[in-house]
Amino acid sequence: MPRYLVERLFGEMDDEAMEMVGARSKKIAADEFPEVTWEHSHVVVDENGESRTFCIYDAPNEDVVRKHAHRLGHHEIARLYEIGGDVSPADFPT
Repeated sequence: MPRYLVERLFGEMDDEAMEMVGARSKKIAADEFPEVTWEHSHVVVDENGESRTFCIYDAPNEDVVRKHAHRLGHHEIARLYEIGGDVSPADFPT
């Protein structure tokens, strides 16, 4: 199954609001998009004080990821990439 990296822009949000968004995203995926698996996300606050997430999803195609995002609402997708592969430091022995 393809994997996707999704950069999302949420604007200014505190930790409690981000937790609510995460719970809502998980519920929407379970209830409406069972073919989508949310692997994990990195949450950052950019130089303007706005929250961004970098999320990894398994999904059959980009369109399903976008539909899930549209259903979630309250954010904008800045970028969406299909992941070509993964590497870690362990892949490059010294």
